Amino acid sequence: MDASKRTYAPINFQDKLARFSDQWQPRVIAEINDYQVKIVRIEGDFVWHDHPETDEAFIVLDGTLRIDFRDGSVTVGPGEMYVVPKGVEHKPFAAGEVKMLLIEPRGVLNTGHEGGERTARNDVWI
Repeated sequence: MDASKRTYAPINFQDKLARFSDQWQPRVIAEINDYQVKIVRIEGDFVWHDHPETDEAFIVLDGTLRIDFRDGSVTVGPGEMYVVPKGVEHKPFAAGEVKMLLIEPRGVLNTGHEGGERTARNDVWI
């Protein structure tokens, strides 16, 4: 990018969230080196999956997220985050709509290697 045309503005999460309403479809809002920061709306149950090559960070902006593991669960509320270590099978769940950020390397599929109807298209920017 031409430095003379660079603009300086923060990324506003509420503005980005207002631009879409579909759930389980993460949108990229920034890149940090090879990592993407994604914003997403979720509600209901997801699929069991893991990410063998990478950790995954969940940062809750609004709502209450429960991440189930085969041997327990963790509840994450607004202003909190949880990092699922690479290779750990997990299943996000939200009783009501949750708005959150995900941080993961570019190219990571939301369903890991499980695939299926919940697999979102990658690299969709908003």
